[in-house]
Amino acid sequence: MVDQLDPEPNPAQALAVRWASHLAHDRRRSVHTVRAYVATAHRFIAFLSRHRGEQLGRFALLSLSAADLRAFLGDRRMSGLGAASAAREMSAVRGFLAYAAQEAGNTPQLPRTRAPRRPRTLPRPASPDDALALARDAGDASAVEWVGQRDLAILLLLYGSGLRVSEALSLTASVLPLGAALRVTGKRAKTRVVPILPMVREAIEAYAKACPWPLLSTGPLFFGERGGPLNPDLVRRAVRGARHRLGLPDSVTPHALRHSFATHLLARGADLRSLQELLGHASLSSTQIYTAVDAAHLLDTYRHAHPRA
Repeated sequence: MVDQLDPEPNPAQALAVRWASHLAHDRRRSVHTVRAYVATAHRFIAFLSRHRGEQLGRFALLSLSAADLRAFLGDRRMSGLGAASAAREMSAVRGFLAYAAQEAGNTPQLPRTRAPRRPRTLPRPASPDDALALARDAGDASAVEWVGQRDLAILLLLYGSGLRVSEALSLTASVLPLGAALRVTGKRAKTRVVPILPMVREAIEAYAKACPWPLLSTGPLFFGERGGPLNPDLVRRAVRGARHRLGLPDSVTPHALRHSFATHLLARGADLRSLQELLGHASLSSTQIYTAVDAAHLLDTYRHAHPRA
């Protein structure tokens, strides 16, 4: 039944419009995010109206059950929506329902239901030769010599020490002069010690010597061309260009260099606990995925090399 106290002709739809304004102005979400979230809210409202056989009132959103959410999720999955996209839609629905509760002056108490489990995809590492070729090509491609040396140093650091891009770019010049190891701050402010290979150390030292900006202990190690902190998108752009020139697959990304570091260490006998520490994983289960990567690599090698495979 339509809410008797709400005079708006389509109160739930009107609420979705106000939520769009809230996301854009109060939460400062991107135009793309607002468009996607609000489209989900309108789909959700339309589904519930069909599901219940009546126009959905604004206050009806405050009394939904887990079964209502599961029915919407099932409808979306039947329409061909993948697990990852369905999980994003459920996140948008929860945000919309929380906004509806807050606007009504209630504490959000959302129905409890699980988002679809996303399939775990195996990382796709680059070969050692491809990883080094990528770093060198990116370094050679820049028209500004010190920028090329910077890109080479960063990509070698990602592959040689297993760093995330964000971890490499958060380093300060206080790490200089480099030794055989480097202390890195990763996710959740967790610190770890990673090895520095001689070729990585030499590349960073060459960049530091050529860098035109002062490398102060409290300032960034890696600078942008105009002297500010380096934008990670520029690292990704350098990798895309090198990948295209070398004819490498799209799976070769900056983060794939970290996967390559882990996979190659495991293939050479590193144990999972040591690898967990080097990667900065909070849980060993995050590291165990690399055993599957290595097994996949061995099976691929077997199929291509064994005469009876």
